Amino acid sequence: MSIRAIYPGTFDPVTNGHSDLIIRASRLFDEVIVGVASNPSKKPRFSLEKRVDMIEEVTTGLNNVTVVGFSGLLVDFAKDHQAKVLIRGLRAVSDFEYEFQLANMNRRLSPDLESVFLTPAEGNSFISSTLVKEVSLHNGDVSQFVHPSVKAALEPKPS
Repeated sequence: MSIRAIYPGTFDPVTNGHSDLIIRASRLFDEVIVGVASNPSKKPRFSLEKRVDMIEEVTTGLNNVTVVGFSGLLVDFAKDHQAKVLIRGLRAVSDFEYEFQLANMNRRLSPDLESVFLTPAEGNSFISSTLVKEVSLHNGDVSQFVHPSVKAALEPKPS
């Protein structure tokens, strides 16, 4: 039996922590769809198309990983893609309460959809897209937190 999983998120931008979870999920599941949420309420720095492109570049070589942008309810996206598993990352205990609520809501909306929690490697446990954007905004070096192509996208463009 083939198991298709979805790893959803805004990925604004994709970090090494995200990449770590995508790689590990690709070893656990037959197919992983990285679902990039449009999420306009978060006012993302990068367009949906750019976020999809960045993740596609970061995941080059992972043959069972595809990247798809979406809007709307995650459970509907999962149903449209016949996914049975949602992958969620837990960096710290503080993430657990929110993720637990999401898992329960998703289970209520789609009882056949299971949530699986993965933790990033210790060296990536503190990385968040928000922190990466903040460091980048103040001209800090983000090279240890993101793929080189993401670092380049974060750099200010000459006027």
